[in-house]
Amino acid sequence: MSPGVQLNLALILFAPWFAVLSVLFWKYPKQPRGPVRLLFDAAALALSLVAAAGGVYWGMAHADTGYGPMWKQILATSVGYGLYLGVMAIALLVRMRWLSRPTPSPERTLP
Repeated sequence: MSPGVQLNLALILFAPWFAVLSVLFWKYPKQPRGPVRLLFDAAALALSLVAAAGGVYWGMAHADTGYGPMWKQILATSVGYGLYLGVMAIALLVRMRWLSRPTPSPERTLP
């Protein structure tokens, strides 16, 4: 296996699953959809992918090969996937809390 593929194997194998989870995060809930929500969702997805890639590269660089040749891939996959899910979970919780806040009513104005 070429070194470039070996280094990126975890990202290549998880790309379809990351795509499925990213589409679900992007599509639901359907409302409200404004420019701020779209910007937040795009930033959360970008941050999760950067975190996953960083975790994969960190795992490949820091794995102890004394446990076998596959340990690098196992550690890299675990760290990358964990970071992706962690960032997405935090973004989901922040978005749920943000969207559940009541919007101020235009009829209730201060004198």
